[in-house]
Amino acid sequence: MIRQLLLSETNFRVEDATPSHSGAFVLLAEEFPTVTVWPLTLDGHENVLRLDAQQWRAPGFDPYDWDERVFAADAAGSLVGHDLALHITGSPREALAATALEVLTRYQGLVGRRNGASAGPLFESILARHLALHDLSKPLVVADYRHALDTWQWVLRLAPHADLALQTAALFHDVERLLSEADARVEHHAPDYQAFKDAHAARGADVACALLADMGMDKGTIERVRWLISRHERPEGDMSLTLLNDADALSFFSLNASGFARYFPVEHTRRKVAYTLGRLRPNQRWRLARVRLAPQVRRLLEEAVGAITMPSTLQESA
Repeated sequence: MIRQLLLSETNFRVEDATPSHSGAFVLLAEEFPTVTVWPLTLDGHENVLRLDAQQWRAPGFDPYDWDERVFAADAAGSLVGHDLALHITGSPREALAATALEVLTRYQGLVGRRNGASAGPLFESILARHLALHDLSKPLVVADYRHALDTWQWVLRLAPHADLALQTAALFHDVERLLSEADARVEHHAPDYQAFKDAHAARGADVACALLADMGMDKGTIERVRWLISRHERPEGDMSLTLLNDADALSFFSLNASGFARYFPVEHTRRKVAYTLGRLRPNQRWRLARVRLAPQVRRLLEEAVGAITMPSTLQESA
């Protein structure tokens, strides 16, 4: 788990942040309250991964290129019981918080934030059962597992008091892919894309709820999870369903889009970007300015939103 974020810039102290960029540090603390941010000190840290902010902010950078480094470092630390500390270096002071926010957003599935509804033994069992479903020797299944955790974390960022049903639905919303697309994706062959996604949601709801019933979840919560998963591809007036759609869409852009663009033809990627943007409420689209997009994804997103160019960094959006 990521518990510490270490920032390195000459003579920099977090408490000395100037008004011109202190707002970015406030946002960082609000979005990631369980991560401690410190000026550089390696004392007491057993598992530190150094990340070069200049590389992250380079114009042609694809964040996909860092994924295996970060996820592997977390896995290695977990084997010996050490949390992961990310050490961000090489950034000018005014960009430190913006870079840190983008990096933590990409890897927030490793933060493992909880609230009262997900802090108990039932949700711990749900997480363990969810993990056990995934054959992590398969790259597509690994991507699905990371997306599930990331969507769950987006739910908690958007709704810190999210209930058990919504958090569980976020984890299991794409579980049907483990049956239909574990070895190869087929969605780009669907003659009716929306019908394909609706069928995926309905089958996934049945799979998830059968598992949850075996785990002893109460019937009312299970039926709520079923309703959320079965409709998660179609935003409606229900607030929890709206939040699930927002979280799923944000996770696509902040984590999945780079890999998606590498796997699928450009025309299907263009279609997916437009479809996913349509699921995201306009009042949440500002968050896309605070995620690091691969260049090809940014171009397609700008096409989807029209002539308005999305800000590329938190500093620009501010």
